[in-house]
Amino acid sequence: GRAIYDADVIVTVTHFKCHELTGYGGALKNLAMGCASRRGKMEMHSAGKPSVDRDKCVGCGTCARQCAESAIALTQRKAAIDKEKCVGCGRCIGSCLYDAITAENDQDAGVLNAKIVEYAMAAIKGKPNFHVTVMTDISPNCDCHAENDVPVIPDVGMLASFDPVALDRACIDIAMRQTPIEGGELYEKCAGEIPEDMFACIHPTTRWQS
Repeated sequence: GRAIYDADVIVTVTHFKCHELTGYGGALKNLAMGCASRRGKMEMHSAGKPSVDRDKCVGCGTCARQCAESAIALTQRKAAIDKEKCVGCGRCIGSCLYDAITAENDQDAGVLNAKIVEYAMAAIKGKPNFHVTVMTDISPNCDCHAENDVPVIPDVGMLASFDPVALDRACIDIAMRQTPIEGGELYEKCAGEIPEDMFACIHPTTRWQS
């Protein structure tokens, strides 16, 4: 986060895709999630504090040693987070070598989208900025997934703008006009037809418009 704050100019290159929490992922999401601190990333995703998967926790104590608030203790050789002491910085998530500590990803979709807009604005406010979005291999889920499916629509190309909002809007409009790729998740869910809203078709609980 500090490196972004100190930057004189912001230039982003974004891979456009569908997303299980925000409907789609474009320039705004890249600015918000990509430029936020670990604590900011967690605050956008989660309404609460991180939690420990006790099945994955090996009781190494690394997270407890890293916690500046002394909010983590080992109980029965497993890490436990005191939610009253925890400030949600996310440092424990980054320090765990076993992926045993995660954010809840329980933020309301509308609130999540509003936070993304706020964080994106904070990243570029007062700085010259330019944005490129690549519309190829458009996957049904976020790129952070270790697993993913085949692209849902054909490759489009690259779009660019000084305005990330206009860029996302253009990408959405173009994506909506594409014919689903046979065998992909969108094709299966809309019976091969071009749906009215491809993002809602793939992830019905998201509210990308808000």
